[in-house]
Amino acid sequence: MRQAHFIARHEAEWQAFEKWLEARGDNPRQARAERKWDGLRDEDMPVHYRRLCQHLALARRRGYSPVVTTRLQDLMQRGHNALYRPAPPRWRRALEFLIADFPRLVRAQRGCLWISAALFVIATVGMYLAVQWKPELIHSLFNPQQIAEFEAMYDPGATHTRIGRESGGDLIMFGHYILNNVSIAFRTAASGFLAGIGSLLALAFNGVIFGGIAAHLQTVGHGDPFWRFVVGHGAPELTAIVIAGAAGLRLGLDLLAPGRRRRIDALIEGGKVFARLCLGVFAMLVFAAFVEAFWSSIGWMPAWIKFSVGGALWAGVLFWLWRGGRGAMTHAS
Repeated sequence: MRQAHFIARHEAEWQAFEKWLEARGDNPRQARAERKWDGLRDEDMPVHYRRLCQHLALARRRGYSPVVTTRLQDLMQRGHNALYRPAPPRWRRALEFLIADFPRLVRAQRGCLWISAALFVIATVGMYLAVQWKPELIHSLFNPQQIAEFEAMYDPGATHTRIGRESGGDLIMFGHYILNNVSIAFRTAASGFLAGIGSLLALAFNGVIFGGIAAHLQTVGHGDPFWRFVVGHGAPELTAIVIAGAAGLRLGLDLLAPGRRRRIDALIEGGKVFARLCLGVFAMLVFAAFVEAFWSSIGWMPAWIKFSVGGALWAGVLFWLWRGGRGAMTHAS
């Protein structure tokens, strides 16, 4: 084939490849922020790159002019750099997962998420109202010694420098809160293997416990220290438990209704999603434990500051889950 015919035949493909490099391959950070792209799809670029390598080999073998071979060599090198660039550092990948990938993954489970949130809220509010109506119901949840411990931890008349706990340094309690909260959330998620019913029961149980404690402390006049304690870390902690319940419910649905997939394939795919959701839940609970140990327990802080910070944390968590990762596009790496 003559050089002129060769160029005419493939010129449009080379130009499309070059435009992709300029718009997406040479500047991946800008490409991730790009909302609209009507050129070659990112997932098609490996195929186009291999064709370009073939064109370069043909041009050299047929003795085409240096103008053609140099141009193809340049495009091939830029394509190689874009497709085979080193993977981003692990810390950056972890940051991208928390900022963008995890919120997108949570939103993708919106059906299970709404069910999980509704069940938890209904159980919490229902038990709160029940204990307010009949205070003696608290004894069906806790024994007298446990009730006395709760009242002592949130006694507004006590001279606590730390509220919500009777002893223990901040660092020790930080580790305790991580262990306690993570175990609750992971039990909630893992019980989804019981056809999703286990996660639903765990969510209801956690809601009943939280609502019962809150109602009892409010009834006996210990509500102010309690709410000042929970308002800060409640945003990441309670939201993480709801997400854990949604992860378990999603896994249960994959087990019960795999659709056209084989059940084992559905469980494998669902297990990958489940693991990534649990990873994000773990990060949220570590953050919640940090807030709970070093901020929520401060006893001298005025209520208006505690509630302002708590409101900001609730707004931040919900905004992150709502907007995180929106507009991000897949790019070559």
